Amino acid sequence: MIEQTVTVPPEERVRREPARRPVRPREAVRFPVLAVVFVCAACGLVYELELVALSSYLIGDSVTQASVVLSVMVFAMGLGSLLAKRLRCRAAVGFGLVEAALALVGGCSAMVLYAAFAWLGESRYVVVAFSLAIGVLIGAEIPLLMSLIQRTGRKPGPGEPDDAAGTVADLFAADYVGALVGGLAFPFLLLPWLGQLTGALVTGAVNAVAGGGLVLWVFRRDLTARSRALLLAVNLGVLAVLATATVLVDDFEQAARRAVYGEDVRVAVHTDLQEVVVTGGPEGPPDLFLDGRLRVSGEDEYRYHEALVHPAMNGPHARVLIVGGGDGMAVREVLRHPGVRSVTVVELDPGVVRLARTDPALARLNAQAFRDPRVRVVHEDAFHWLRGAADRVRERYDVVLSDLPDPGITPSTKLYSEEFYGLVARILGPSGRFAVHAGSVTDRPHTYWTVDATLRAAGFATRPYSASGRTPGFAAGPDRADRSAGTGPGPCDWGFLLAVPDDRPPALGLAPGGPRPRSLDAETLADAARRAERTRGAETPPSSTLVHPRYGD
Repeated sequence: MIEQTVTVPPEERVRREPARRPVRPREAVRFPVLAVVFVCAACGLVYELELVALSSYLIGDSVTQASVVLSVMVFAMGLGSLLAKRLRCRAAVGFGLVEAALALVGGCSAMVLYAAFAWLGESRYVVVAFSLAIGVLIGAEIPLLMSLIQRTGRKPGPGEPDDAAGTVADLFAADYVGALVGGLAFPFLLLPWLGQLTGALVTGAVNAVAGGGLVLWVFRRDLTARSRALLLAVNLGVLAVLATATVLVDDFEQAARRAVYGEDVRVAVHTDLQEVVVTGGPEGPPDLFLDGRLRVSGEDEYRYHEALVHPAMNGPHARVLIVGGGDGMAVREVLRHPGVRSVTVVELDPGVVRLARTDPALARLNAQAFRDPRVRVVHEDAFHWLRGAADRVRERYDVVLSDLPDPGITPSTKLYSEEFYGLVARILGPSGRFAVHAGSVTDRPHTYWTVDATLRAAGFATRPYSASGRTPGFAAGPDRADRSAGTGPGPCDWGFLLAVPDDRPPALGLAPGGPRPRSLDAETLADAARRAERTRGAETPPSSTLVHPRYGD
């Protein structure tokens, strides 16, 4: 058999080989587009969380502020999607301008919101305006990104299905994962390392670089020379504004703090939980602010702490538990009584106790109470600590003092619940006494009597009373507008409830042989009880529980 070799011309070989489909250049840019979707989603969620956190801090009532911000922003996102339909024919330049605007508005939102609160005394409308603007811009991203990402896909061949569903899946996968990263980065990285103001500015810069870089690099051929120049100028301008604000943020924060607290700011620190500010001159008594609310007024704090402590000490008082009280003033009043063997302070924020120990003015005001060997401080959430205290504590407490902010402040609400008072009853002795600060009697009577109803639902018999003479502007309620620099004079009294695990209300009095308070005596306490009783309404409010808090009703 003779083998024959057939030589095939090169051009014939090319015709016989399977045809290779040319690679579309835009397929290589699919990953950068998805990466920018990821970054933009992370930045958008940071703006959202920053508005919720800052509005809750400045205004109070975090549940209400979160509801307002989230609902307005979601509505605005739908509105932005509709408005962006007109830009789809010029998706590249439209997306670049939207991202530049979002970076500027979102990055500067924290500073503008803080400035409105500090100098105008009102920030509610600013919160709504920023929620609306940021939501519109975030919503406008979606249709524009869809248009851009569809351009990166391969056109389907004859008989092949359209890949629109895969494009949508890729887009939303990158969007949702970016939102996850942004949501985790805000509380664990941006807030503790950079703070609210600088964190928002840095997020805006990242947003501008990502959005502008995508359009000017990947989609530069879709832009005219005029559009490229416009986008470049706009993005450089936004970055310049954000960089300038970042450089000046410390000076701005100091000026805003002076506008809020006055010129005599002595100490201002951000702990892991809150902002702590101490004001006052070198010779005068200090004032202690926690998250903008005046917690201790050096001029008349003794009226509050004497009313809280001394009626509860009229009986056995060897073992005392103080919930809150990190400033040391309640500890000072407890240690004035002979026979006190131990004082346990359960304070969540170590920064407050550290400042009360080391600041000369505060330490002088609390009489160096934390240096007493009988005092033990536990830095833990009081609710969680009490849940295990019944098993850990060998002897029950004779006196429990609840030295906490107003129950309307959301972080405090669970410590005014029926479940919390039930835990207190477990560690209180049979003849023990429980004193609770319950907010202003005259300014917020519904809240005050809700605390009373909650105590009675937990098995306590109560005796209401109040103390007058507080400094105007002592912000007790959940709204920080109740400050001297704000819009209202603020309440002028403190309300208290003395409770015992019994069927009969306790008698108000002072411990025999104990110290003589400056602001209390038998007649004063009787008047205090009558003043509180006059505010009782005809209907008893329902008790407050963990699953149904009543203090916002």
